[in-house]
Amino acid sequence: MAGGKEAHGWAARDVSGHLSPYHFSRRVQRDDDVTIKVLFCGLCHTDLHVIKNEFGNAKYPVVPGHEIVGVVTDVGSGVTSFKPGDTVGVGYFVDSCRSCDSCSKGYESYCPQLVETSNGVSLDDDDGGATTKGGFSDALVVHQRYVVRVPASLPPAGAAPLLCAGVTVFSPMVQYGLNAPGKHLGVVGLGGLGHLAVPFGKAFGMKVTVISTSLGKRDEALGRLGADAFLVSRDPEQMRAAAGTLDGVIDTVSADHPVVPLLDLLKPMGQMVVVGLPTKPLQVPAFSLVAGGKRVAGSAGGGVGECQAMLDFAGEHGITADVEVVGMDYVNTAIQRLERNDVRYRFVVDVAGSKIGG
Repeated sequence: MAGGKEAHGWAARDVSGHLSPYHFSRRVQRDDDVTIKVLFCGLCHTDLHVIKNEFGNAKYPVVPGHEIVGVVTDVGSGVTSFKPGDTVGVGYFVDSCRSCDSCSKGYESYCPQLVETSNGVSLDDDDGGATTKGGFSDALVVHQRYVVRVPASLPPAGAAPLLCAGVTVFSPMVQYGLNAPGKHLGVVGLGGLGHLAVPFGKAFGMKVTVISTSLGKRDEALGRLGADAFLVSRDPEQMRAAAGTLDGVIDTVSADHPVVPLLDLLKPMGQMVVVGLPTKPLQVPAFSLVAGGKRVAGSAGGGVGECQAMLDFAGEHGITADVEVVGMDYVNTAIQRLERNDVRYRFVVDVAGSKIGG
């Protein structure tokens, strides 16, 4: 790392998760590397878990951020896909083994040696096992394989959460056939993930029903987001009336919640995909699956190719996240608000427009 590019960011030093200015060095740009000036970076719930060591693997100081949109400032001699001035993105990971079955099939997010963009451990011997530093910083140096192109039609701030939240819902919809025109999709939860699943479903030509515990989100779901129907999951009469009507369900909720009522909404042979992370095990009686030939699967983000396909699709259909853009000096307040779910629907930090050098 010696002699690399000087970088300025904000980092957490302990389990309080409080962020403050931090100076460090990026690696020297290599032949296959892209150097990026960070413009915007989203704030994700995963960032909160990491900076507070809730996963038990924090390597302080932690520079969070993995929903990154920036502009290319330099490229190595072996880079062919990008040039200075390009608007690009970097998502949840910046390296993988590149040789396992998952990597060879374009599913890098399942690589057993995945290197996360923030708080990961480099696989490169030249880095000496260095800890990765995320997008809450002014610059990145990333291998070209893990960089994606952001369509010019997408505003950079609104595109940033697509690098994580967007591909998290887009990938399973494509993989499990929940992208076919005319099918009926249920989206459970209208938060950072769910509010993107709705427009993706509509752009695929599907009928979309939002399922929420809160009637207060009905008008927004049916109005601005364009859902076709709205179910209150705590209303037994509504849920019974909708039983057997959905081809698929994307469950985005990370709070503990019952899943059997959601399975009841599926048609025979219906597919439920879990992308949220409840802390308690899912309670799924065998009869709920066997009686209707129903299936439950999980999905964790997507590979680089999937992320590029998602961005291209979003660019064609004008899909962006609903964001509240904040400066880095507001980020600790944003973290507190995110813990209270006090945002609709994603915080994005204006990194380039903030004074982050301390």
